[in-house]
Amino acid sequence: MKTISLDINYQEFSSIDEMDPKDQDLIREAIEAQKGSYATYSGFNVGAAVLLEDGTVVRGSNQENAAYPSGLCAERTAMFAAGANYPGKAMVSIAIVGGFDHKLSEDPCSPCGACRQVMAEYQTLSGKPLSVIMFGTKKTWKFAKVDDILPFIFDSFNEK
Repeated sequence: MKTISLDINYQEFSSIDEMDPKDQDLIREAIEAQKGSYATYSGFNVGAAVLLEDGTVVRGSNQENAAYPSGLCAERTAMFAAGANYPGKAMVSIAIVGGFDHKLSEDPCSPCGACRQVMAEYQTLSGKPLSVIMFGTKKTWKFAKVDDILPFIFDSFNEK
């Protein structure tokens, strides 16, 4: 037996103003997307914005439903809309914001496991890294690729 260490690298920003202007714009799009959140049951509103390789931005927000678990996360709403409406266009980056009662959390909003797996598949399909930005009003994290938030990605493409 041997013990193996896993290291990930990411950037932490204390202010949106420290970030690249494109990342700032994408975060602002995610904040706008959060306004469309329907979170009557949890009260936790999430917005996401996906930047495509051609500069197009696609927004999504979480949508809950009384027939739980029929709702959908903001990240998957945005990615599925991008995939359906812009097939073949690579997703370059995704920004995620969240907070209770349409307010923004101080801490970064982290995607669930299912959303991470969907991000991983779109990253694999494009053959390019998909950066992930998790926004909080006190600090924001930026990961260069999905692998950094989902090590040991399940990749059924390798089985073919």
